[in-house]
Amino acid sequence: MCTTTSAPSVPEMATPADGGGHHVYVSLPQCTDGGDVEGGHCRPVVHQVKCRGGDDDGGGGGRGGGVVMPVAGETVREAAALCRLACPIALTALMLYSRSALSMLFLGSLGDLPLAAGSLAVAFANITGYSVLSGLSLGMDPLCSQAFGARQPRLLGLTLYRSVLFLLCCSLPLSALWLNMAKILLFLGQDRDITAMAQDYLLFSLPDLFSFSLIHPLRVYLRSQGITQPLAVAAAAAVVFHVPANYVLVGRLRLGAPGVAAAASASNFVLLAVLLAYVARRDEALREAGGPTAEWLAGWGPLARLAAPSCVSVCLEWWWYEVMILLCGLLPEPRPAVASMGVLMQTTALVYVFPSSLGFGAQARRAQALTSSAAVSGKADAAEGGGRWPEKGEHQEGEKRRHVALISSEEADPETAVVL
Repeated sequence: MCTTTSAPSVPEMATPADGGGHHVYVSLPQCTDGGDVEGGHCRPVVHQVKCRGGDDDGGGGGRGGGVVMPVAGETVREAAALCRLACPIALTALMLYSRSALSMLFLGSLGDLPLAAGSLAVAFANITGYSVLSGLSLGMDPLCSQAFGARQPRLLGLTLYRSVLFLLCCSLPLSALWLNMAKILLFLGQDRDITAMAQDYLLFSLPDLFSFSLIHPLRVYLRSQGITQPLAVAAAAAVVFHVPANYVLVGRLRLGAPGVAAAASASNFVLLAVLLAYVARRDEALREAGGPTAEWLAGWGPLARLAAPSCVSVCLEWWWYEVMILLCGLLPEPRPAVASMGVLMQTTALVYVFPSSLGFGAQARRAQALTSSAAVSGKADAAEGGGRWPEKGEHQEGEKRRHVALISSEEADPETAVVL
């Protein structure tokens, strides 16, 4: 095992005077069998480094002139680790999507008016609630991933607590919008019958603001550690509960569209209960963070600075689509138009499942790599270790295995790296 704590210096790379781009192949020692760099027990590995010419001085070998090109085996290992992280995320998203599709099926069985009212209520909830909470929760993603990569469980737990409180505070004004949805939609020219039933639907969905204020941070918190199985199990439990709940509330009790909303809210609490049960029993970071303290109310500045642009990005992505349902409500025959557009929204949402899951996995891997060389090397990362915290020795070995992981300081993301 490599025991030297300091990483060897990066070999010098000659750059031609003409400043043109070229490739340099550098032979570096890499520990693969527990050998020592200084003892000569590590095999040389050739890294392809692409150098860029044309720096500030006009030469070719200035600062930030080299970019490491990963070897083929390393690329395959990273792709496999990324798939192991992204596939359970995609499975979770598919199960949550199936729950929304089941809700649309039950609404459609009630007729055009309940289906149109449910579609309009979901569109309004997405615009004024779900998209906002989802976007704000992404602000904690780089904080959690870097805290896990830097082996700071206390900071990781504090970030979760702060994010939950932050989202709960943001949900208060959102609930005021939901309570006055009928007035807002009538002002926008929507149909009165559809709006009245949509208001009833949204009143039964109000608990979602509380549950999603905890679910979104918990999902980001676990995903940043490479823990994805509890998310899939919780989503499966919610789907299993969702079907009989709709059958009882809609088929037996005849609650109509509000019954569908109540069943969805109840299944969200099942999802939340499973996640809380896992975190309470097996999580180390929350034990390190301790009980409620004044620190939970501190440090909201960096969290808000990261959450604001994420929220804007998510909202813009969601709103342009959901606004189409509101525009359908202005047509001469709003019921079939709004109902059909609601079905179309649910169908096309399936397209976003796989690329978004891959993006979430890549984002977690990248943020961990900024602060953990062990995660960069692909040996002791979160995805391969099942959420295990990297040990100090693994950080040292990771430094030896990848001498040239970041040749240029420009590779680091200053907006996310500064928060730690």
